[in-house]
Amino acid sequence: MTPKTIIEKQITALSASLAPISADVTAWAEKTIFLKWGVLSRGKFHCLDCSHAWKPDSRTPECQDYIKCTACQGKLKMQPYNKTHFKEIEYSALLDTTADFQVVRIICSHKQMKKGFAPTYFHKEVMQHWINPKGEVRTMSLSCNVFSQAYDQWKYYSPLEIRPKDFQNSTKFCIAPYRVYPKQKVVSSLKRNGFKTAFHNIPPQILFSALLKDPLAETLLKLSQISMLRYYLTSHEQHLKQNWQAVKTCLKHGYVISDYGIWEDYISLLRWFKKDLSCASYVCPENLLESHDRLVSRKRAIQRKKYLLQMRSEILQAQSVYAEEKKEFFGLCFSEKKLTVSVIENVREFMEEGDNLSHCVFTNEYYKKKNSLILSAKVDDCSVETIELSLKNMEIIQCRGLKNNASKHHRQILRLMNRNLYQIKARMKKKTTTAKEI
Repeated sequence: MTPKTIIEKQITALSASLAPISADVTAWAEKTIFLKWGVLSRGKFHCLDCSHAWKPDSRTPECQDYIKCTACQGKLKMQPYNKTHFKEIEYSALLDTTADFQVVRIICSHKQMKKGFAPTYFHKEVMQHWINPKGEVRTMSLSCNVFSQAYDQWKYYSPLEIRPKDFQNSTKFCIAPYRVYPKQKVVSSLKRNGFKTAFHNIPPQILFSALLKDPLAETLLKLSQISMLRYYLTSHEQHLKQNWQAVKTCLKHGYVISDYGIWEDYISLLRWFKKDLSCASYVCPENLLESHDRLVSRKRAIQRKKYLLQMRSEILQAQSVYAEEKKEFFGLCFSEKKLTVSVIENVREFMEEGDNLSHCVFTNEYYKKKNSLILSAKVDDCSVETIELSLKNMEIIQCRGLKNNASKHHRQILRLMNRNLYQIKARMKKKTTTAKEI
């Protein structure tokens, strides 16, 4: 893109005056941003970092994620496949300043590896983020292959060119470098606004821009609310301002949020229950996860009651049909020690059975199956498994416990059912005889 405005022409001119990436930076990148790799080939371990090869010790397992090179003592991550050439791409960043701009220079580094040879490296500056004192960002970058879906398919022979303002919506803008060169040049206003040296897994260009233009980001960083800051700057769903009253309560009482996603859900639950978000006892729980789960259970119970009221007429209608079809089997109950197996007689019990064991006996309307009889196995009045019996073949179709898994009483339940099938057959004959008489 040809620079047209005054600011675009200024950035282009300043970019040309920047010093090229030094050998110290590339040497640092080669040592710090890449993993050390190893590969097992033809019965030998090969270090792709120092080109050393050795036979594995008979006591050393060959299938492992990491091994130690016997020559350079490096911790090698094992390649899953044996190939001729290996390649790794990583990004690093160099922080620079010029005029009133904070510049984040993104470097793409390639590491080419081959068994028996020392690795070779290629480094290229692919982007420059220019951030002015107001936090506005303009980016210069190389061109990309037009039809590539990958964000790092750079045309390395192309020059750095100014990009339009909407480039900030591109995935390429959000590339986070794996490491930032430790000798950092940072404008004084960023230090004043709370930046020290850490980026907290936030891309530098996003963090710097927010610190210069957004007082909220500055406040969160200075108060060490890192989880909240990261969520605020990198999440697509921005609800922090909506929850600002609760956030202020946390800041006032020095409450550090460990997991902002869970905390945000928890605040939504408090709002649903119409709780005071300026009250620290609500907003700043000692055990966030436990408090969150407790409110979820309360809300689910309330919703269940409302759902039951809506479903009452439908359940009553289904109950009359179900009772008419299965009334001959009502009252059947088999027991052995603490185990009891009985016919489910009420459609509402299907709902309770499904809730207790987390399966679909109610959701999939098993009470409407004409040729099936549904029974509940309980130990000490607690449901442990639900049994579906075929009235046509007198066979157990399925017998499932919590989340459709078998319980520890599974075999005992099957034995008890098989011993008492004759009672169900007798009721079935009685039902058939009654139907013929009618």
